[in-house]
Amino acid sequence: MRNNITEIETELIAALRQGESSAFEQLVRTYGPKLLATANRILQDRSLAEDCVQEAFVKVHSKFETFEERSSLSSWLHRIVINQSLMKLRSIKGKKENSIDSFMPEFDENICRIEAPWRVPATPSQIMDREETRRLVHKKVNELPDSYRIVLILRDIEEMDTKSVADVLGMSEGAVKVRLHRARAALKKLLEPILREEMQ
Repeated sequence: MRNNITEIETELIAALRQGESSAFEQLVRTYGPKLLATANRILQDRSLAEDCVQEAFVKVHSKFETFEERSSLSSWLHRIVINQSLMKLRSIKGKKENSIDSFMPEFDENICRIEAPWRVPATPSQIMDREETRRLVHKKVNELPDSYRIVLILRDIEEMDTKSVADVLGMSEGAVKVRLHRARAALKKLLEPILREEMQ
């Protein structure tokens, strides 16, 4: 069992394994609000997010014996909810994910950026300190391809560390860093023309 599993999680896991009737209710009370917030950020629809979290808890209830405690209970639950959310997104959109390349800055043959960069805060959480840009950031984040958008949401908006994001998404820390870098660059490009106009 990993060292970052809290004492509360340890006790709850033991109670769930013993089949205590109140344990699952405690699980829902403890983690439900955070999981719902995560699902809602991904799906941008409260009703769909509630359905997704409910489906995730049903899956947890029926398959708790598959939890091997290689990660924290919170990470395991987040992974299930995120996967449920992504499956729901795919079923709604019914198409392949767009490439992030169209959102990235463009460079000429001399590897000079075609449009001069405009300096803005590096992360969405920093940008969102400005109340007037909060809605804009949410809108532009949602334009990114889902596999990059999810990494950006978990790392910069929910402020999970890279290792936790990697654990939740089932990928290497290196892959998380690459996607995060590209997502930030793409988001910055999307925000530049609008924020530049605001500052004029």
